[in-house]
Amino acid sequence: MFKLKRVWARIISIGSFLYPTITYSKRKYKLPKPCIVVSNHTSYLDIVFVPFYVDHTAVFMGKDELLKIPLFKYFFVYFDIPVKRKSIKDSHNAFKKAGDVIGAKRTMIIYPEATISPNGKLKPFKNGAFKLAVEKQVPIVPVVNLNNWHFLQNGGFLKSFGSPGFPKIIVGEPISTIGMSEENIEELKNKVFTFTQQELQKFHGTKN
Repeated sequence: MFKLKRVWARIISIGSFLYPTITYSKRKYKLPKPCIVVSNHTSYLDIVFVPFYVDHTAVFMGKDELLKIPLFKYFFVYFDIPVKRKSIKDSHNAFKKAGDVIGAKRTMIIYPEATISPNGKLKPFKNGAFKLAVEKQVPIVPVVNLNNWHFLQNGGFLKSFGSPGFPKIIVGEPISTIGMSEENIEELKNKVFTFTQQELQKFHGTKN
């Protein structure tokens, strides 16, 4: 299924004249397996471009609204983890499933803002992804989508403005959680948030 996603991602990219550039903050490397990829969320393109830098099977956690979008719903029904954002019980169950995914040596993709931010502006991160990483003692890989929202704004493929171009994505160094406990969750979250914020500021030249 993830191989199919990789093909699907390239078809969408080429068909839309979008040519993503993946840059590593320090060195190019293969992502650890399993890990939790934590990324800012600016556009549905954030999801499309994941197979460009994740080279093994990965499962997405995303809002259940994706089930209404033809391009996404079949993956989310059969393979990924949809979440009802307003349901605490559903969120709890979703993270339990995510724990099972990691236990099966698969990587999780989680957007800690829990929604697409307007115009690429960074929103506060929620704790879930970081708590899960600490509980499972798996590394966090921070990823920054620098300008995806320029090429597809919030609203979806058929409801919002889109344009061709060169999306840019930064993949940060893996952050080990070995030996961390619940006391380290806030520090870990702040570290990833600061990295994301700094990369956005460097790219845009202004405070994000």
